Amino acid sequence: MPGLITSKSEKYIRKKVLVFSLILAALFFTSCATHQGRLSPAKKLLLSGDCDGANKILEELSLQKSDNRLLYLMEYGSALQVCKDYKKSNQIFLEADKVSEQVDYTSVSNLTGAALLNEEMIQYKGDTFEKLFINISAALNFIELSQFDEAMVEVRRINEKYNKFSAEEKHSFELNSFAQYLAGLIWEADFKYDDACIAFQAAFKLDPSYRSVGLDMLAACYRAKRYQEYNKLASEFEPSDEELKFIKRKNNSKNGREKIIVYLQGLGPRKAPRPGARLYPYLVPSYNITKKILISYQDENDVPLTKTSQSVYSVEKAAIATQEADYSALGARRLGARVAKEVMADQLRQKNKAVGDVAWLVMVASERADLRNWSLLPESIQIIRFNPLKNTKVKITGLNQQNAESEVLAEIDLCTQQDKKIYLVRTIK
Repeated sequence: MPGLITSKSEKYIRKKVLVFSLILAALFFTSCATHQGRLSPAKKLLLSGDCDGANKILEELSLQKSDNRLLYLMEYGSALQVCKDYKKSNQIFLEADKVSEQVDYTSVSNLTGAALLNEEMIQYKGDTFEKLFINISAALNFIELSQFDEAMVEVRRINEKYNKFSAEEKHSFELNSFAQYLAGLIWEADFKYDDACIAFQAAFKLDPSYRSVGLDMLAACYRAKRYQEYNKLASEFEPSDEELKFIKRKNNSKNGREKIIVYLQGLGPRKAPRPGARLYPYLVPSYNITKKILISYQDENDVPLTKTSQSVYSVEKAAIATQEADYSALGARRLGARVAKEVMADQLRQKNKAVGDVAWLVMVASERADLRNWSLLPESIQIIRFNPLKNTKVKITGLNQQNAESEVLAEIDLCTQQDKKIYLVRTIK
């Protein structure tokens, strides 16, 4: 009888472990249907120009109560922005902002699965940089809609988030210098040049690698008649004669005609398993055909003029830097997950060594990097400033790496948009 009891106990344990192993395997292979796979049909439709089809898929995903809801909201908001539905895009981005601030709703079973399998089974909370860029995206939409007060609210939200992240020992580069640049654009559009001068200075101080930001700083300070400050900045910046003409020209009577195009270029980096450390993600730059835009228009003498966009911010560089700074925290989480696996396997080995070894192999084999990220972020943000005639049309063309035309993007008819100052242009190819 004792032997019979032992035999039954062993059979029971083997059965439980077999069920456990099958559940682990099922969960693992089910989780292979990653967010990238779910988003792929929508992205293909978006790249082909089918906005209705793409947004239908993304809307359905964003309405589901899932651990990836924040991610789908961010992707949906970006898709609507690409499709020029700026009002709806902002509704989605503002919802994403709320979700990113909510208390975790991850279930206990998902937490257990994440510890024993992989982190893609828990709620996606968004990378630090992504949380900041939600408000950047909303601010850009408000600027395109000429709703500058609402845009400034989003800029303030970014600063609030930065202060929060600083208190949590985040890193200083996560303060998006483009947020300060945006504030400068907004103040300038509202003819508040003192504030614009200060904001552009803050942006340039955070990242002095963009000369076009420095030029905007000098021009705003000059227009604000802060000549002593302007002279000091100019002596440090050392503008060329051509750049001085640009600065002074913005102070003449034609400045009321000035238009600004904010260009969101390409697709930002995507996550992939890190070489040599497959359980850890890293960001890989995406391939984009269109690198800049070229505008074509005519002056008062019908002379054709062209201007090329200049970078003011690299989304790609900032996202990668943030990801690398979070690497150590990810390492701590992965170490904790490995300990949880060892504890589970050891408990099973106490009943049956072979079964415990199998469970350990299944759990280790299921490990993989969490590759979720906001895939529709732009690669860079660029600016064009120009002074067209009121009754002209402006052709916008994409340029590739060799500065050859890659695609005709849009045509702006200034006859019907005389009061509009800032335009948003987006490409994803």
